[in-house]
Amino acid sequence: MEVSLKRVSLMIREDQAATLSNQGINISGLVRDLIDDHLSDHKVTLSVSEETKGLYDKVVSNTGSTDVDIEVYLREALGSLLENKIKEMVKLQNDSFGKNQ
Repeated sequence: MEVSLKRVSLMIREDQAATLSNQGINISGLVRDLIDDHLSDHKVTLSVSEETKGLYDKVVSNTGSTDVDIEVYLREALGSLLENKIKEMVKLQNDSFGKNQ
């Protein structure tokens, strides 16, 4: 499938251009991917610590894993988070309204 491309002008900082160049990253491809993520109805962007980002990069680059592979674990983590938050809210309710007294 041939995709039609449109040339646009983009201004970035010199340090950004240098870093991306040193990493061997094609800026046009990166911007297209980021725009696709932004416009998608089913993409999630997470801000994580530097340590977690490094771990993510290491695992993905060394295992060939993709977001599809990671999704099942993200769903499990979200389920655990929800379960913990429900427990916290029930405790708050019980503590606040004397249900344990």
